[in-house]
Amino acid sequence: MSLPQEIPSPPKAPRVLLLVPTTTYKVAAFMDAAFALGVQVVVGSEKERVLGEQASGKTLTVNFLKPEQAADRIIAFDRRWPLDAIVGTDDETVLIAAMASQRLGLPHNRPEAVAASRDKERTRQLQKAAGLRAPGYRRVGFEEDLETAAAGIRYPCVIKPVFLSAGRGVIKADTPEQFLEAFERIGRILRRPALTQRGGKAARYLLVEDYLPGDEVSLEGLLTDGRFRLLALFDKPDRMEGPVFQETMFVTPSRLPGTVQAAVAAEAEAACAALGLTHGPVHVELRIHDGVPWLLEIAARTIGGLCSRSLRFGTGCSLEELVLRHAVNFDTRPGDESGEASGVLMLPMERAGILKEVRGCDAARQVPGITELTVTLSIGSEVIPPPEGNSYLGFLFARGKTPAEAEKALRIAWSKLEIVLAEPAC
Repeated sequence: MSLPQEIPSPPKAPRVLLLVPTTTYKVAAFMDAAFALGVQVVVGSEKERVLGEQASGKTLTVNFLKPEQAADRIIAFDRRWPLDAIVGTDDETVLIAAMASQRLGLPHNRPEAVAASRDKERTRQLQKAAGLRAPGYRRVGFEEDLETAAAGIRYPCVIKPVFLSAGRGVIKADTPEQFLEAFERIGRILRRPALTQRGGKAARYLLVEDYLPGDEVSLEGLLTDGRFRLLALFDKPDRMEGPVFQETMFVTPSRLPGTVQAAVAAEAEAACAALGLTHGPVHVELRIHDGVPWLLEIAARTIGGLCSRSLRFGTGCSLEELVLRHAVNFDTRPGDESGEASGVLMLPMERAGILKEVRGCDAARQVPGITELTVTLSIGSEVIPPPEGNSYLGFLFARGKTPAEAEKALRIAWSKLEIVLAEPAC
């Protein structure tokens, strides 16, 4: 008589801790990707009930302003619900993800490398040490004699906080008078309690860099044991020449000559090596100056806002799915670009005010090539353009046979929209 065969248990779904600020735009995309992959997700945030009622083992509250304390909370959580990977989605969370992963023996970037990517001055120092191109720069503290500092600066220059991103607090100055005005304006931004607390000592000074004219590009990459893989290269068709730097349109694939694209990828890879980044996604901003790429910023995370919706790999794999596949050691071969041209327009914020209405949405959605229009700012909310603001008004997405087609669709759709604002209360 034959013995009954034991039915093998199904493989355990990997458990991933997703560290997400409550202000992020990325939760839905990562959750959709996790569902598609059968990955268990624990949502870690600075506030409870990010996704509804808190469930045991499904959410974790951590203090993003205290990375060591946050890592301790994650270690304690892992003792009860073991984790297979930790993914930081935004600038506020990537350092905590690296620190906790290091302590748990999970794949990770070195915390020192992540910290360097979040500090623009430290990034420049490491670039210089590695022999990479970098603009001239110096630190200027708010307590210094700013008139004396302004007299010793080479113009034009760009003034920026070392710990913010997406153009927040970044201003170009062409004269000493504009330098002083920019310092006062950025100082008002950094005196907001949330930024003073977040920046700590880094909120007491600014970085002043030589301005580099030229076109900007944005790159998405993926690192595995230090090996760099280019996922997507975006052109930014709208010139970003200051005095403030509001990002608007991204279009991929790039229309730059192949030799320049190869140089961009090589510069991004070299920057990762200079900082010591070895694992996970990287988002890199560069400027093509005098025909060669110069690093502007690098971050150990994916692209911001909802911009990743413009990317599709293989037969429909999203950027978030690719990142989760990589985190849990699933096959990442679907991560080849689909070859279709696409673009995203972050709806420009032309002035401050209270959002009353967005007119023309139906007409914009009917433009050939437009795939989605999402207004992310709710009616009655305050519209705050950069350099003060860090929220998006909304996003337009387009696809086409060529990058030019995708760009044209975005511009036509934008022309159909009318942003109606009321004057702010003060």
